Amino acid sequence: MKLIRKEFLVIALVIFAVAIKISAFEKVGTTSFQFLKVIPGARANALSGAFSTLANNSESVFWNPAGLARVANYDFSFGYVDWFMDVKHFSFSAAYNMGDIGTIGFLGVLSDVGEIEVTSVDRLGFVNGVYNPGLTGEIINPSSLVLGVSYAKNVTDKFAFGVTVKYAYENLVYKKAGALIFDGGLTFNTGFKSIILGAAVRHFGQEVKFIDKSYPLPQTFNIGISSYLISPDDPLITSIGDQRLLLSYDMIQPRDYDQMHSVGMEYSFKEMLFLRGGYTFNSDQEGISAGVGVKYSRYRLDYSFNDHGEFLDSVHRLTIGLEIN
Repeated sequence: MKLIRKEFLVIALVIFAVAIKISAFEKVGTTSFQFLKVIPGARANALSGAFSTLANNSESVFWNPAGLARVANYDFSFGYVDWFMDVKHFSFSAAYNMGDIGTIGFLGVLSDVGEIEVTSVDRLGFVNGVYNPGLTGEIINPSSLVLGVSYAKNVTDKFAFGVTVKYAYENLVYKKAGALIFDGGLTFNTGFKSIILGAAVRHFGQEVKFIDKSYPLPQTFNIGISSYLISPDDPLITSIGDQRLLLSYDMIQPRDYDQMHSVGMEYSFKEMLFLRGGYTFNSDQEGISAGVGVKYSRYRLDYSFNDHGEFLDSVHRLTIGLEIN
């Protein structure tokens, strides 16, 4: 018991120290590679991103790579995001548990802006009696791509860490840029009432230069806690048959915005049907989220809805997963 308490104290102090350090991010008004903020995973987004402690399959590569250590054998996921202005995001993740060596993961994200008609002030005016709003007849198709590899390992039966190295590339047609980016995270199972602590830092790397000016990456730090309020196994409150009620909280510190706080809840019945909801506080673009999930045998299907306020479209995500034990 003394060893567990000592371990818990050490991990808690590490998370607290990192939280203080990251919360001192130099705030900037503009960051590069904005597409990195569009994170795949319907379950995580249905919980408003309160997910640093909950990542437990191949989708951990997008949120907290330490969660890969919970993968039993093989795990795969395919995701789709219907973003603003008809922008589409497609994602893939895979993980393989290599036993005592650790768990390796892979990720890929493709953002497709679609076709954009080029305009020019030189083309403004009437042509054969028809007004031309500046169209040149040229079509461009900006896009972005992220590819990465992750590694995670259980240091003890309660503590796990993970790291991700990824390469991000953005094609703005008239200007292209790429960058090597790093993520890192840890999780700690306290062993008390299903309470789990977690922390993750995403998008850490060098500034990205466009034309003659460099901009920092959209670095983000999450620190969170979660627990089952209702569960057949060691609940925080009580047990009600095969029903579970999970509560999760994350403090989110972006580099280009004020500190935000996300809370998510997930109800599950027999770990087959899932109902989810969440809310992000202190954000002018994010608020209510909701979602559903179905899990049958090795397969899972998740959907999420995120409201982005009065002036932006709602965002829909769909994720399909496969677990092979």
